[in-house]
Amino acid sequence: MRITQGTFSFLPELTDEEIGLQIDYALQQGWACSVEFTDDPHPRNTYWEMWGLPMFDLKDAAGAMQEVKACRTTYPQHYIKVNAFDSVRGFETMRLSFIVNRPQDEPGFRLERQDVQGRVQHYAMKGYSNDQPPASR
Repeated sequence: MRITQGTFSFLPELTDEEIGLQIDYALQQGWACSVEFTDDPHPRNTYWEMWGLPMFDLKDAAGAMQEVKACRTTYPQHYIKVNAFDSVRGFETMRLSFIVNRPQDEPGFRLERQDVQGRVQHYAMKGYSNDQPPASR
């Protein structure tokens, strides 16, 4: 299952050149870039590990690409994304975020429903490995 999180999640994988162009665009807008990684791509996991510090004074994409490549070398089987943060007062928010690395085998997710007292239903998303599909399929 291909995890679809971020701005370009429904497009084919971006090449390093295309990633660099997106970072250049973000820098032209005055946004600060950062690199994050995780081995848990659950949709509710919004707190990925930060690779280094945010690059507030970066002027071209080469510095960010160097950090992306270093993170890929250290964590080749993790999800890695580039974020672009707008620090202008009144915005102060993530303006762009996209995945730049995926593990070879991506996990899948299923929705589980549990009926509890009083006809109340609880829902949970559970991850599973694609090589071991859930028995309930």
